Amino acid sequence: MQDHEVLALTARDIASAVRSRALTVRAVTQAYLKHIDETDGPVMAWQHLDAEQALASADAMDLQGATGPLAGVPIGVKDVIDTADMPTGYGTSIYDGFQPPWDAACVQNARNAGGLILGKTISTELAMASPNKTRNPHNPDHTPGGSSSGSCAAVAAGMVPVAFGTQTSGSVIRPSSFCGVTAFKPSFGLINTVGIKVLCHGLDTLGIITRNIGDAAHCAAALSGRIDLENPTPPTRPRIGILTGTRLDKAESCAIEAVERLAAMAEATGAETTVIPAPAWYDGIFDLHEAVMGWEVTHSLASEIARNWDGLTPVTRTMLEDQGRVDEIRYRSAMAEIPGIRHLMDAILSRFDAVLTLAAPGEAPKGMATGDPIFNRLWSVLQVPLVCLPVMKGPQGLPVGVQLVGARGSDHRLVSAAQFLETAISAKGGIQ
Repeated sequence: MQDHEVLALTARDIASAVRSRALTVRAVTQAYLKHIDETDGPVMAWQHLDAEQALASADAMDLQGATGPLAGVPIGVKDVIDTADMPTGYGTSIYDGFQPPWDAACVQNARNAGGLILGKTISTELAMASPNKTRNPHNPDHTPGGSSSGSCAAVAAGMVPVAFGTQTSGSVIRPSSFCGVTAFKPSFGLINTVGIKVLCHGLDTLGIITRNIGDAAHCAAALSGRIDLENPTPPTRPRIGILTGTRLDKAESCAIEAVERLAAMAEATGAETTVIPAPAWYDGIFDLHEAVMGWEVTHSLASEIARNWDGLTPVTRTMLEDQGRVDEIRYRSAMAEIPGIRHLMDAILSRFDAVLTLAAPGEAPKGMATGDPIFNRLWSVLQVPLVCLPVMKGPQGLPVGVQLVGARGSDHRLVSAAQFLETAISAKGGIQ
């Protein structure tokens, strides 16, 4: 099989070919390493990539006989996720060269499923807002978003079929929209987060970035043990909600157009669509997220604040100072209110297979600032499953995605609807 044919395979197809011995792990790894060598120059998606180490791992897997649902699939891992055989710097100079003695649970589970950890992808500093070196592969003058910058850019540039990111506010969904890739952020707690640098213990969620929803669901099934995610079946007539929400003054027209366009595609393909007005209590969720993140971030990063303050970038220090203004009274008040709000939103979301809303304010901004997570925050605090699907190009020729939302625990239902919508997009000629 030629390199270009290997690169065109889905993650599921790679694993199937490797298990049947129609393809070696070395051949897959070599094809991706060569493509990275040819394309990563202007993108700079990788924090750590050792070609010799990757090929040695591939050879060992071939010798043993690679098995499992991710057999031979190269995976990029965000550099806030611990790896025993690669440095983990958490996106900051204060941890340069740090080598964890363990794998994060998601990394070990990926290895157990036959996956090959290809390398570590760039993160913003401590998975917050201070940008790193990665550029948008569609236009290097623009940001890839953050904090999962390298993972989204690497998948978008075809350097890896699967990459791991993390989300506290919008760090998986927003950069996926900016880079034009598919992302699945499952319900909070579905995938074990032990070994991931903690920002907010009540918000942090592993996300999976791929080129299609089938691969994302397949990988999530392998990491979580949720067999119902393995083969999502598109519903014949899905129920699709449209909830653009509030604070639309922050949105570019192309972001709203993307939601409307996907809703029209869904309806034309047989879906039942319903516009959902924002409830009176909807806008208050933004403040709840701010309260939770502010209190938990400053406590999670207490050591960095106390011991390495001067080593942090000005952007990170400013953000931590701002987050630190949240006091315990405000935090406890938010924590008391959140359970009721989650149940209210679940009651709305459970009526639909997926609810469409904005994934980002618009196209990737010019420059390195990672963009505003305004349209992701409330969904993160609600702990619901999310999908980003690339839908169109904006006026600057950059991708614009749509965020799909499901009720907590309804991950299978959401990815099944996402598969229906992905097919509808493809039938209309893909991203245009």
